[in-house]
Amino acid sequence: MYVGLKMISNVPTVTAQTLVMEADKIMEKDHLWMLMVVDDQGRYVGAVRKEDVRSALPSPVTTLSRHELNYLMSKLTLEKLILKNVPTVPPQMEIEEAAKIMYDLDLAGLPVVDSKNNLLGFINRNVMLAVLVEEMGLEQGGSRIVFEVEERTGVIAEVSGLIAAMNVSIISTATFYTNGKRMVVIRVQMDDPGPVLKALLERGYHVVGPCDFAKEWC
Repeated sequence: MYVGLKMISNVPTVTAQTLVMEADKIMEKDHLWMLMVVDDQGRYVGAVRKEDVRSALPSPVTTLSRHELNYLMSKLTLEKLILKNVPTVPPQMEIEEAAKIMYDLDLAGLPVVDSKNNLLGFINRNVMLAVLVEEMGLEQGGSRIVFEVEERTGVIAEVSGLIAAMNVSIISTATFYTNGKRMVVIRVQMDDPGPVLKALLERGYHVVGPCDFAKEWC
C-alpha cells in the first residue's frame, strides 16, 4: 500500500500571512492539531501546531484594551510560528515506511508532497490505524488464527496450501514477534476455525491464543 492511496487530500491550508486568529478558528472548526503552510503556488513551506497558535493568542487576563487587542490580532500572522523541520513524504512511499518515520520521530502526521514540493495531502495516525484494520481484514469477518512458527523458508506457502486444500479462503495474513518468537496471524473466511486449527495441530504447529500470553500482562 502506498501513502498516496490513503492520504487525506482535502486538508485545509494556510500561508505565512494568515492571521493567527484565523488559523485558530480553522483548527477549532476542523478539529485539527496541525495546519499545513503553503506558499502562493501551493508549495509546502512548513506546518503550525495548535499549541503554538494558542500560545500566541492574547491571554484572557490581558490588560490590553479591546481596541489594542483588535489591532494586535489584525497584525499577528503565522510567519514566526512555522515549523520547517517536519519531514515530508512522497505519495509513492510504502505506507509502513511512513509509519516508521512517524514512530521514530514521535509524530502524529506527515505532509505528502510531489517532486516539486507541491502539497498533495496529509497522513496521520488515524489513517495508519484505519490501514491496520483494513490490512488485518477485521471488517470482512471470518476467524483469526495465530500460531508460532520457526524461521524457515516456505512456512506461509505450506500453511496456505493446507488451508486452500480445505476449500477455505484466506482474508489476510500478517506476522509479528514476541519474546524473539515469530507469530503468524491468518484470518480465514469461516465462522468456526476448528477444522483449520485441527489441521495445523496435526502438522505440528503451535497454535496460540490469549491464555498463552496472559503472563505478559498480569
